[in-house]
Amino acid sequence: MGITKLHGLAILVTAGITGAIWYHHPFPPASDQKPTASSEEGILLQTDLNETSPMLPRRRDVLVLTPWLAPIVWEGTFNRDILNAQYMQKNLVTGVVTFAVKKYVQFVEGFMSSANKYFLAGHQVNFYLFTDNPEQISHLQMAPENHLFVIPVQNHSQWQDISMSRMGIISRYIRSQFQYEIDYLYSIDIDVQLFEHIGVEIIDTLVGTISSWHYTARRESKSYETRTESQAAIPTGEGDFYYTASFYGGSVAEVYKLTRACFKGVMEDRENGIEARWHEESHLNKYLLYHKPTRLLSPEYYWDEELSRPRIIQVKRMCSVRKDGEK
Repeated sequence: MGITKLHGLAILVTAGITGAIWYHHPFPPASDQKPTASSEEGILLQTDLNETSPMLPRRRDVLVLTPWLAPIVWEGTFNRDILNAQYMQKNLVTGVVTFAVKKYVQFVEGFMSSANKYFLAGHQVNFYLFTDNPEQISHLQMAPENHLFVIPVQNHSQWQDISMSRMGIISRYIRSQFQYEIDYLYSIDIDVQLFEHIGVEIIDTLVGTISSWHYTARRESKSYETRTESQAAIPTGEGDFYYTASFYGGSVAEVYKLTRACFKGVMEDRENGIEARWHEESHLNKYLLYHKPTRLLSPEYYWDEELSRPRIIQVKRMCSVRKDGEK
């Protein structure tokens, strides 16, 4: 999972660029009517890929382009003012889905207050909070452009069952509700807090966040599922980046396909009496290996506080919350 020859080539190519890199921003045309689902295969919301924005890559110390030419977003590689102006013209709505079940309800206030302040600030965001204790969710003051929807969800006896059912729940709600309300959807763990702005630079068709473990000496601790019995198995020697399941997203249509495929793999594993090494995250990595993200977010966008921060991480925009209460 280290830097491959292709990664090295990408670094050399991007280092030699003297002009701007043109990043695709598939903001679809604004419309008053959300498209409806036409078949089981898709609720495919059409995306306008014809618009581009000049982005000057000012970083030379990190990989800013994947071997398949998808941008990797780091501090210093985008102009948020330009992107905000484009996004505002489209009248888009982005959704955030998160789960607070059992003891994780304790993280709701910290997550919501920080996300309300820093996530796509100034743009309309629908927060969908799934919880088994809706009565414990206190009233939260939201920005005028943001809306919080509390959705009751079934409790499970084990946290693994809760984790592995999330993608099934997300895909079902996309089909029955979300596709009519939002244009983009991001899944974020509840036990995090945002400390810096996360803006429209994250918006694209299919977005994965590179795991913070990928950039540390301990990266082998977070590795792919290799047992061939599992639907999440990735053959030894294959793979490029390792993605965290704590923050991923994209267009509603693509997130629907991703979550449905991953949940199908989870259920097939369960029927065969096997559990992937890192649960839904293993299935996410299998999916993104064969369905390449159109945009990658650097570990700045989700940093695991268990790890020491390397020099290349100039800003920690969102971090996990230590379970002992330390940030």
